[in-house]
Parts: sequence; C-alpha cells; structure tokens
Amino acid sequence: MTSRIGGLAAILLIGGGMTGAQPPKVPGKSGAAADTMPPELKTLIDPDTAEVLRRINGLSPYETPDLKLRQDTVYANTPVDYEPFGAIKPYKEFFLKQMEYTGPGRAIPEPGPDLKSVKIGFIGPIMSTVSAATGGKSHEEVLGIKMLEGAKLAIEEWNARGGYFRRHIPFEMDTRNDNGLWGASGNEIVNMAYKNEDWAILGTIDGANSHIAIRVALKAEIVMMNTGDTDPTFIETNIPWVMRCIGDDRQMGYLLMDYVLRKMKYSRIGIIRASNRYGRFGVREVNDAARRMQHPVIIEMAYGLANTDFSLQLERMKEANLDAVIHWGDAGQSALILNQMRKMGMNQPFFASDRSVSQEFVKIAGANAEGVICGYPWNPDHKDPKLDAFRTAFRKRFNAEPDTYAAHAYDGMNMLIWATQVAGLNRAKIRDVLAYRTKPWPGVTHDIPFGAALDDLGEVFLARFENGAWRYHSREDMNIPRGYIPARDRVNRATGEIDPMQPPPQN
Repeated sequence: MTSRIGGLAAILLIGGGMTGAQPPKVPGKSGAAADTMPPELKTLIDPDTAEVLRRINGLSPYETPDLKLRQDTVYANTPVDYEPFGAIKPYKEFFLKQMEYTGPGRAIPEPGPDLKSVKIGFIGPIMSTVSAATGGKSHEEVLGIKMLEGAKLAIEEWNARGGYFRRHIPFEMDTRNDNGLWGASGNEIVNMAYKNEDWAILGTIDGANSHIAIRVALKAEIVMMNTGDTDPTFIETNIPWVMRCIGDDRQMGYLLMDYVLRKMKYSRIGIIRASNRYGRFGVREVNDAARRMQHPVIIEMAYGLANTDFSLQLERMKEANLDAVIHWGDAGQSALILNQMRKMGMNQPFFASDRSVSQEFVKIAGANAEGVICGYPWNPDHKDPKLDAFRTAFRKRFNAEPDTYAAHAYDGMNMLIWATQVAGLNRAKIRDVLAYRTKPWPGVTHDIPFGAALDDLGEVFLARFENGAWRYHSREDMNIPRGYIPARDRVNRATGEIDPMQPPPQN
C-alpha cells in the first residue's frame, strides 16, 4: 500500500526472560523512549507473545521467522471409528500441520503520523437482498445484525480504554453488507483491503460467500476471523490468513451422533435439510458418522428455502419407519417441519442444528418444542464474570439479549484488536500473534484453543428444550459415550495433559 510509509518496528526486552515489548518510535513523536510504552499495552503481552514478537520483528523481506508450527495428531477431535477409510492408514492426512506464511509482509512499515483511525472490517448479512444464491429473498439478516452488534460493542469498549494504544487513535469498524450475490463478498474484501486499508476483517455467516471472501483475503494477505459460519470446510482451505473462533458443524455433528448412535442406540435415522450450502454441508458429517458406524442414513430429503409446506418430504420419511429425525436449516422452517411431523402422527425424537436454538423456533413450535435436542457451539449458562459483564454491557447498549452470533463476534473482534495492539499496524504480524498464540483465548463464549488449522477446538454442547427453556449439556452431563481416540491424541489443549475421559477400544 502506498500509504504505508515511515518506520515502526517493535523492539523487545530480551534480558533473562521475556518481560514485554519496547514501544516503537512513533511517527510524529520523535525521541520516544522504550520506557514510554503505554502501560495498557504491557498488560497485553505475555511472555510467549513477546517471544513471537521477538522472532517476527526486524525481519527483512527475504527472511522467514523461526516459529514452531502447530502439529496435531488427530483432526477436530475425530474418533477412530468416525475417520474415513476405516482401519486403513491413508498415505497423506491433511489439516494436521499448521500452514505457514512465508511472504515478505512482515517487513512492510507502519503508516505515517497522519493516520486518524485503525480500521477493522466487518462483513455480514445485515441488509435484505434478493439473489439466486440465497434462494430468492435473503434470510440471514437477523443473525448478521446480532453479529454486527457484538463486534461493535467490542470496538466501543476498546475505544473507551484509549483506542489504539501506540498512537492514541480510535478503532473504526468498516461495515459491509454480505448481500448474497455471487462474487459480491469478494468485491467487498477488495474494497476493505485496498481502498479503505483495513487491518483485519471479521465475518461472515453464509458458507458460499465466506469461501469466496477468504480466497480474496488470501490474495490481499489480510486476516479474516470467522465467528458465524459453521461450515466445516471453511477452515479446510489451507489458507494461512483464515481462522475461526466458533465450533463447527463437524464437532457438533459428532456430538449429536454420539448421542443418537452410541447412547440412544437409534439405528434408522432420517435427515431433512435446507437445499443450500448450510444444509448440504451441515449434514455431511452426520451422514458420514452414521455410515461408518454401520447405520447409514435411511433417507435424506431437501426442501427449498421458501418452503412452508413439507408434506412431500415428510410423507416419504413417514414411510421409512424412522427411529429419529434430524433437521439442518433455519429456525422458522425447523419449527414448521416439527409441527407438521407431529400433526401427521410422526412422534420420533427431533434433532436439529444450532440455528434452531432460538426464540423464533420456540414461538412457532409451541408445545412441540419440548424435548428437542440441538447441537450448540457453547454453553450460554456457564458461570463466568466475563460473560456476565458482556451481557450487562450488551443489554445496556442495545436494549436486547445477546445471542450466539453476538457473543462469538464479540470474542472474535476482541481477538483481532488484541493482535493489532500487540503486533502493531502490520497485517502479517497481526496474523502471526494470533496463529502462534500458545494459550486459549479467554473469551466470553469459552476458552478458545486453536488447532493446527486455526479452528476452535473448544468443547461443544447439546441444547435441549426442557420445561419452557433451553438447557445446555456437556458430554459428561448427559453421559454420552465417546469414540476411541488413541492416548497420544488425547491431549487437552487447554492444559497440555492427557484427557482421561476416553473409553478403551471396543471389540
């Protein structure tokens, strides 16, 4: 970028142990001494982050930092019997070793003293549109607006603390609508990366648009933090600039199928899903898990996104004599499907994706909602002062309750701003301090540990509607058996210890 001129390289105090980073000489403030680092910045840099900064600062365009890449032994906590190819060891396994960025970006200097704000991009579905990609009228704005509010709250809180500490200038959110037109999200990333010179981007929700956006982010070399797209393949693109701080449909699907297959012993399973990428890719791991456990899905029916009558799909599912029905789609249609099932005399247990955990579902489903179980990426009822403070601040700011999209966007934006604060205004370094962070991020949703693919490997939950409210249950709460994972793979990433909650292999 032509505007990135001037020199600003962080220098670290190394003596003995890493205790913190020295501040750069800020343009416009000649003679700034090392001991004038803002005290707020010192509190953000732990010893491990200081070591990362030491290794990435001062490199020439032709040098690659000496940083240890993450190496997992199992992908996404996948049990052995859910893995493809059965007992056959594949020649090559993907997503186990962290992608490395070896480009020259770390040598790009910070912009000069005329910078007025530090821009962080936001892209999400916040305004209604019509397009073939969304099946007609768009339908995810209610989710995107909450995501926008969570991100906005995080920025406002950092500005109240002083903004960008190195310059004492505010953070600014560059907000863009993800309108569902094929390729439009890519155009927005171009505008944010080049025209508006954003330093990182948060978004989005729709799986197809997210995939387009991250390929442009790869070319633009800008971090993209996802907080709302649970498509497992989002993180499986091996793009070193992409990361996600929410559990995905793979992890939630595995937990759901462990409950359905291992605990409840249901064998005849039927799927009804939305005819879009969310529905198609959301049930992929459910299908695979059922097949590999020798209970393949009996029937899978898709419906159009504008449908309100599901009699064709449900009649065929009724004839299949199912033990359980799994739905993957939006909350409103999920409730309509459930109501029509019950009216037809289909009393099978009803399971659904995380989008059904909403007041919209409960309002439409009424009494039929009782006993419904959904996968969910976190436990909103867990006890944490950070979560309490977030809820209080969100209610005060927006006069509403935060949902999962707001909470995860709040965590994601906080992660991006933290990285910008400690790394300085350099996109590659912002990426580095996130990608090589050794400790789980202490979010309001939960502690967020990254895997080698830079995906969130934190615990996921089952949400069950009980006595008029959603209750959130861990695997241990519901005594759900877990597939076997070899001891060498059972490392708790939060503590580094072997996870003892594993059964031995079964004959």
